[in-house]
Amino acid sequence: MKFKKLKMLGLTLGLGALLAACGGEDTATTNGTSSVDKEINLAYVEWDTEIASTNVVGKVLEDLGYDVTLTPLDNAIMWEAVSKGEADAMVAAWLPGTHAAQYEKYKDNLVELGENLSGAKIGLVVPAYMEANSIEDLTTEANTKITGIEAGAGVMAATEKAIAEYENLDGWELLPSSSGAMTVALDQAIKNEEDIIVTGWSPHWKFASYDLKYLDDPKGVFGGEETINTFVRQGLDKDMPEAFKVLDAFHWTSADIEEVMLDIHSGTSPEDAAAKWVEANPDKVSEWTKDIE
Repeated sequence: MKFKKLKMLGLTLGLGALLAACGGEDTATTNGTSSVDKEINLAYVEWDTEIASTNVVGKVLEDLGYDVTLTPLDNAIMWEAVSKGEADAMVAAWLPGTHAAQYEKYKDNLVELGENLSGAKIGLVVPAYMEANSIEDLTTEANTKITGIEAGAGVMAATEKAIAEYENLDGWELLPSSSGAMTVALDQAIKNEEDIIVTGWSPHWKFASYDLKYLDDPKGVFGGEETINTFVRQGLDKDMPEAFKVLDAFHWTSADIEEVMLDIHSGTSPEDAAAKWVEANPDKVSEWTKDIE
């Protein structure tokens, strides 16, 4: 699989020009079997969950003969890219809360294929040794700072809302960073038994590696249980019907995705971790591909 790194260059370049750099030719719309028909571009946001899921789906499609490009993008640009047909699909949409704004903005130009994983959640996460059990319990822990991830993430917007709505968080600071930097900070704090509050989500390998807990959210700012959903560009069912069927059938569990995430966190490349999981789970993969003629 090919990997391209596209970030916020869209501020200075057109999005179409950016994604052209991914090797994305215009997808054929005939019923033929040209090489263009077998080129598929999967967009994703660089969260551990989406790195795992997109690599697994990409590996399954690659095994079916597709030339797969995986394109990491900022969250908002990911939605825009698929809605404009500049990427073919994503399996990285968190609903109903985390990506609510993007869903409302782009849903009319997307094909929604439903959930691929249930039981997802976002919120504020702390080590289990901390006394606080609720957001309302927080006073001056971690020097009144919350360690966040990328600024455009839905959990960051929800945390900003929480700071505004919880009176005890008045004056608290949300520190943007990245998913990787957040987990490094979490690891260091736990090793030193220090207080830390992070923006968290599950499934995530950190819950298998550390003793953590979500802080209760009595105001419901972070919403309830979420699902991770699949969206594709309009016309994909006609241009690449086999790929469409696989994406439509793709569904797995938190245990499945956390297995891949743990392998990646332990040093296995995302491609190799995905290939390992696909090889070890032929029955699940066959469910996704059973409608392929």
